[in-house]
Amino acid sequence: MRQISTFHLKSPRIKVAWGIIFILAFVYVIFIFARKNQVFTQSISISLSFLSLLKYSFYSLSRMSVAYVFSFIFSLVYGYIAAYHKRAETILIPLLDVLQSVPILSFLPVTLLAFTAFLPQKIAVELASIVLIFTSQVWNLTFAWYQSLITIPKELKEASRIFRFNWWLKLKYLELPFGAINLIWNSMMSWAGGWFFLMAAEMFTVGNKDFRLPGLGSYLQVAANKKDLHAIFMGVLALVLIIVTLDQLIWRPLLSWAEKFKLDNIEEKQPSSSWFYDFLKNTKFFQKVCTLWDEFIEKIDMWSVKKWSPEQTKTSKLHIWAGRILLLGFIIFVIYEAVRSLEVMITLPSFEWKEVGEALIFTTLRVFLALFFSFLWTVPVGVFIGRNERASSLLQPIVQIVASIPATAFFPVLLLMFLHLPGGLNVASILLMMAGTQWYILFNVIAGASSIPKDLEYTTQLLHLSRFEKWKTLILPAIFPYLVTGGIAAAGGAWNASIVAEYIKFGGKILKVKGLGELISQATADGNYTLLLTSTVVMIIAVVLINKFVWKSLYNLAREKYSLE
Repeated sequence: MRQISTFHLKSPRIKVAWGIIFILAFVYVIFIFARKNQVFTQSISISLSFLSLLKYSFYSLSRMSVAYVFSFIFSLVYGYIAAYHKRAETILIPLLDVLQSVPILSFLPVTLLAFTAFLPQKIAVELASIVLIFTSQVWNLTFAWYQSLITIPKELKEASRIFRFNWWLKLKYLELPFGAINLIWNSMMSWAGGWFFLMAAEMFTVGNKDFRLPGLGSYLQVAANKKDLHAIFMGVLALVLIIVTLDQLIWRPLLSWAEKFKLDNIEEKQPSSSWFYDFLKNTKFFQKVCTLWDEFIEKIDMWSVKKWSPEQTKTSKLHIWAGRILLLGFIIFVIYEAVRSLEVMITLPSFEWKEVGEALIFTTLRVFLALFFSFLWTVPVGVFIGRNERASSLLQPIVQIVASIPATAFFPVLLLMFLHLPGGLNVASILLMMAGTQWYILFNVIAGASSIPKDLEYTTQLLHLSRFEKWKTLILPAIFPYLVTGGIAAAGGAWNASIVAEYIKFGGKILKVKGLGELISQATADGNYTLLLTSTVVMIIAVVLINKFVWKSLYNLAREKYSLE
């Protein structure tokens, strides 16, 4: 039994096979719900008045906040289990690859239809939009938290054992402080990603069915369709004001607060500063709130010490067998649904299978180019911002604003610029993929560069290393885990962006380039569920295989060689 278990856990072929089976079942279940739903009522109209814009901005901010709360909680729980339970890790990390590789924009219509199969339409539309925003925020947060946990220095882990920390105290005093900077920067990226998909989340169509939600994304989309430049300007201005306000009142204070968690033996010459954080620290009300909070947390600490001791790690046999029974039931269900999915896909004509194969090659090439050009500029710029406090305070809000403006809002301008050039539509599609890709890398590089201990930097100065040697021996090794985290999230963003980058409605015409994104969009518009199912499954499998044999290897390298010991 032990040999079989070991083979199951460690064999890459077994993991890949189970991943493909899960993909088939997962996609098929959603499509079944979507095909059963036929209910539809007319959506609301979107007003372009100033008062409506204020109301819509509040609605969008509320949806983003709800989605982020769920994303953060999910990330902490999922990443913690994956990092500390080896058997669970063999399932959860490949599963996370599957989930983050699901093309969000192709799944939104069928997710909505699945929800309306058993929920009132208003609730279903709201829930579908929050799910889309959630899926655009959660994966990079989860990977960032997982990466932080697996790269905690061994001496810090050993210290937590010496002090006999239970799981709560270890989370509070070791894991969250160590991952704080990474989580904050990826939270900013998550919000930027959420704003990027806001248009699609609040206004979308499924065949002849038109679903809308009042919000900033639908406001911008209607303004762009009507070519109302004044409304477009007002919508973008509202978005910028929200982003700047969040930066000044939330993200900048959090970064300033997280300075104390850096692994530095030397104090920063120019630590991160925040006028709002300094203002709060000097107010009696805030000091009183902090005192009450500390007392509350201290009570939780005392309760946790009594409730969970380090020795209380054994699991009862009843829990073990209950888990095994649930796992067996889940496996049987997954296999059954995967077989039904294959039965549907087999009915696809051979010429369409050929189209799917060719489309996969073209989309993969575009994703590779988008990643290559994204790495090319984000690494030097991210290192510059992360290692220079003055540049960080000036450029961070600008980066957040640019990253958060939905690329679909200005994509028509790109089309006008490139449409009449040779290969113009291909170039434009790669640029739109980059718009959904590059920010994941940039924010992670900034987080990695800002986490480099000052004593290591001063050591390189004492050794009189050249700029090239410093990049080779310090900067690139230090930011390598962050590059992997950003790269895997960016790759998922590029595959997602292919849905809108390869199939564009512009000027009353449909412009498209060959690719899986184009096939998925066309199949959605035509209601061709068999082609939509097949194209989606092929895209997810391709991404999972790339993650398995490329990104997973890089993750292992980051864990074994490039953690800060």
